Amino acid sequence: MIQYEVNRLNHDTARNPHPSHPHHHDAKGFVRAVEHASEERGLRLTPLRKEVLELIATAHKPVKAYDLLDQLREKHGNAAPPTVYRALDFLLENGFIHKLESINAFVSCHHPAEAHQVPFLICDTCASAQEVCDERVAELIEAQARAFGFRPQAQTLEVHGTCRHCRKD
Repeated sequence: MIQYEVNRLNHDTARNPHPSHPHHHDAKGFVRAVEHASEERGLRLTPLRKEVLELIATAHKPVKAYDLLDQLREKHGNAAPPTVYRALDFLLENGFIHKLESINAFVSCHHPAEAHQVPFLICDTCASAQEVCDERVAELIEAQARAFGFRPQAQTLEVHGTCRHCRKD
C-alpha cells in the first residue's frame, strides 16, 4: 500500500511538482513574507534574526550554523555561537526555516506563513535540498502512524540521492 502511494505521489508530482503552493524563490520576497508573517503573529523579528534569515535565504543550498557565524563575523566581528543558535531557534520554532538533521544544516521554508511538515530531497553531490511541497506525503505518514497506533510529534523525512543537475554532469 505505501509503495503504491509513493509511486502515485511521484507520478502526480512529476506532472505538477508544486501542486498547491507558490514558492518564494527570491530571497527578498521570502524575507518580506517572513516579516509579514511575524507581524501577523506578533513575533519580534530582530535585526539579527532577520540577518540570519537573509543569509539562509541567499545561500541557495543548506547552510551550517558555523558557516552563518563566519558570515556574521565578517560584518560583526564579535558574533558568538549562542547568538546564531538563538536566532536559528527562533526561526525554526516559528516555521520560517527547516533543519535538515542528516546534514546538520538549515534551509528557508517555502511556506513561512503556515505550519507544515515536508520531506526534502537532498543531493549528496552538490548539497542542494528540494522541499517536496505535497501535503499528501505528510498525510500518508500520519495515516501509517495511526494504523500502527503511533502518535507522531514531528516529521523529518530526508531522502538522499543525486539531483537532476548532478546526474547530467
